[in-house]
Amino acid sequence: MFCLKPNQGKTKPQNQILFLRYSEKTNPFMKQPALRFASTFSPFLALYCLLTLSHVALGSHQWQSPIKTVVVLVMENRSFDHLLGWMKKSVNPSINGVTGQECNPVPNSTQTICFTSDAEFVDPHPGHSFAAVEQQVFGSGQVPSMMGFVEQALSMPGNLSETVMKGFRPEAVPVYAELVKEFAVFDRWFSSIPGPTQPNRLFVYSATSHGSTSHVKQQLAQGFPQETIFDSLHSDDVDFGIYFQNIPTTLFYRNLRQLKYIFKLHQYDLKFKKDAAKGNLPSLTVIEPRYFDLKGLPANDDHPSHDVANGQKMVKEVYETLRSSPQWNETLLVIAYDEHGGFYDHVKTPYVGIPNPDGNTGPAPGFFKFDRLGVRVPTIMVSPWIQKGTVVSEAKGPTESSEFEHSSIPATIKKLFNLSSNYLTHRDAWAATFEDVVSHLTSPRTDCPMTLPAVSLMRATDPKEDAALSEFQSEMVQLAAVLNGDHFLSSFPDEVGKKMTVKQAHEYVKGATSRFIRASKEAVKLGADKSAIVDMRSSLTTRLRNL
Repeated sequence: MFCLKPNQGKTKPQNQILFLRYSEKTNPFMKQPALRFASTFSPFLALYCLLTLSHVALGSHQWQSPIKTVVVLVMENRSFDHLLGWMKKSVNPSINGVTGQECNPVPNSTQTICFTSDAEFVDPHPGHSFAAVEQQVFGSGQVPSMMGFVEQALSMPGNLSETVMKGFRPEAVPVYAELVKEFAVFDRWFSSIPGPTQPNRLFVYSATSHGSTSHVKQQLAQGFPQETIFDSLHSDDVDFGIYFQNIPTTLFYRNLRQLKYIFKLHQYDLKFKKDAAKGNLPSLTVIEPRYFDLKGLPANDDHPSHDVANGQKMVKEVYETLRSSPQWNETLLVIAYDEHGGFYDHVKTPYVGIPNPDGNTGPAPGFFKFDRLGVRVPTIMVSPWIQKGTVVSEAKGPTESSEFEHSSIPATIKKLFNLSSNYLTHRDAWAATFEDVVSHLTSPRTDCPMTLPAVSLMRATDPKEDAALSEFQSEMVQLAAVLNGDHFLSSFPDEVGKKMTVKQAHEYVKGATSRFIRASKEAVKLGADKSAIVDMRSSLTTRLRNL
């Protein structure tokens, strides 16, 4: 099935699937890999046609920005109040943070639990499923009240009712305290849906989760079919790059697995600092943190039970690398969090005037219409074009109901690089954009700090390498199984990875990612169609017993 894009007059190219038989007994391929093409892949194109024709295109006006390089780092599972709320008291009183008077009732009791400033290492993590967030946001009411966090925490094992009502002192997150003081904090930025990690991460670069409100492992692994801002950039010959540490979770977008994008994937440790030092960072630079917690290589994504101190070290490293880069004066760094992770926030989530991105609804029984946003999350922006101590609180359109949320990222990238394509969905057409944050100075600042404060670890023990996987980590194993060809096993998707420890999963994910990238690059050398996707056929020796 085909559809015509507006003003293009040609059919949308189809994805082809390329099969490469892989064997670790060779180095790393047989000299003549067998190539064969499967039937073309065209998921949900009928719906895509309807939506594409209705998307709003940018007008002829082109805004000239000083920003030539946008760097995006999305961290994990912390609310605004939990991470930055106490900065209102000692860093910047203009921030819509906390005072200590914010409380939640204890069910069936006259007691309340109020917000405190003694957050520390968190293990296990609070609830943040779609149902859990519903309870946290609405409590016992019909409109968002943010009065259900304690109630929801008490409904889970471990009694995290006090944990979810704690925030970090600014000195506990010194890197963020310095960035908030020196640059810009957005204190009204929301996750895109009231749900968990992956649906929200999908919004960051595609302005939709394609109807997903939860972690649907098989769909995540097979790949989501929607177009992304990466496709828009590629269409206009604007460069992008993804610097990953364990696995590029952007490969949950099926399009990103195509051969034409394979040279956009870079190992962070090998390439990021070198590219920055040479002034070679691409126009859109995506940084993915470490998601697996290992001795010597601790996770730095901030997902509980990971130590936020390692996340602070990660942000410090990224900032200092950019600060010393020849590209610094044309760079905007965006630090955001995918969702709130079950931690309290006092700002009521918007529920009026939010457009459904693409006509999809969530699964039964709720059939969520994607007409509400999620909980407020931390977002910090850094650039020499940003005034000190900036607090961005209100959206300036494009509609009266527009808000800052993850779809603001592709919407703003479209503006900054004057992309010719339509908006991805109705959501990024509606979302507030943030180009204004770099529009108030006539020249870049020269007083930006070269380094950020040192960070002390909060956790006194080593990472638990033998721990079972979190849901998020198990999803990355699912993705790795597809990249590695192990999705043909009968255990896929329900059993794959269930018996793995964190260390085993890290090794499997790293190996699968490496093999997929090598195979894809080999296919390019062999002259395969750039829209093809390598489908690995790994030998039995490549499969872990734990699968």
